[in-house]
Amino acid sequence: MKSRISRRNFLLGSSTLLAANAVQGIPGTPINLMKSAFAQASIPRPDKMIRMNANENPWGPSRVALRAIYAAIEEASLYSGLTNDMKQLMSEQQDVGPEHISIGSGSGELLKMGGLLASMQEGSIVVPDPTFEDLPRYAENAGTKVIRVPVTSDMQTDLDAMASAIRSDTKLVYLCNPNNPIPSIIEKNALRDFILDVSRDRLVFIDEAYHEFVDNPDYSTMMGLIREGRRNIILTRTASKIHGLAGLRVGFAYSHPDLAAEINNKLTGQLNIIGMRAAYASYKDDEHSKFVLRTTRESLDIVESYLREAGINHVKSNGNFSFIETGHDIAEVQARFREENIAIGRPFPPFRNWARVSMAKPDEMRYFVQTYKKLYG
Repeated sequence: MKSRISRRNFLLGSSTLLAANAVQGIPGTPINLMKSAFAQASIPRPDKMIRMNANENPWGPSRVALRAIYAAIEEASLYSGLTNDMKQLMSEQQDVGPEHISIGSGSGELLKMGGLLASMQEGSIVVPDPTFEDLPRYAENAGTKVIRVPVTSDMQTDLDAMASAIRSDTKLVYLCNPNNPIPSIIEKNALRDFILDVSRDRLVFIDEAYHEFVDNPDYSTMMGLIREGRRNIILTRTASKIHGLAGLRVGFAYSHPDLAAEINNKLTGQLNIIGMRAAYASYKDDEHSKFVLRTTRESLDIVESYLREAGINHVKSNGNFSFIETGHDIAEVQARFREENIAIGRPFPPFRNWARVSMAKPDEMRYFVQTYKKLYG
């Protein structure tokens, strides 16, 4: 029988977790001594599946978001009614007017809206390959021709090839930056020039779902183009990743006010009050985001250090996931890791031997490295 958890104990438990992590990094502390001993010992197989397959936040929502979720349960009979408050908060944080902002049921709804806008007139869209498929898949299902442009040999989005692939009937060009499943970025100056050129005649959609994770001087958000009032540009962000709210579905699109009005008139999803309360609280408090960034980088360092030492080909990550050349068919790799209670990403053709691995908690990534050594040496 599951025990009942009081609100006080529920919140105190989350506080204790973060307090414990706050002392990490102090030499000689019990936690560091425990970590050192733990790193040397064989890590036992966990009793449940570790999710490294969906680029989720392993820590979940912040303490302030959990409080907001708990309080909002009593409002579950109400419609959201928080759209204007959320737009105002995003307006202040991103320095754009609220008239530039659309809020969707996750950025997934907004990506599909891009696919819808592109398919309203017969034509084509141009996307890198591979990339995140929500927008191109939706457009293709609506009858739009999807022109997929392979990434370069070093796994970079090929802007020159994408420009060459644009046809007279191309309605939209889609760019995921950082990309997914390949955690690469597009150099900021080249990207800005590309967007300004292409958006003169058609929509350009930039998906920045992993924006908060990037620590790379060659990267820049394209939010500046929205602030400048540029037309034919849609930029999306999400509360799913660094804020840990994937299951509550809150996402944002930024565009010219005329385009934002069109998007808002065509949205079909329904915002829920629990998700909106949680997102509003989380975006007002960045301590959890800093913690998630810190531990994600620790997890990436554990994995990438091993890959470098072992000489295993991989793409240096600009997100919260790795892309690793295993040398084996990914279906086989998936199955073998599942036997060890690790779920890794699905196949991403044409890279049949590459695995996308989402960052879990640091100790779980140590177990992943131990398992990789065990399975593939």
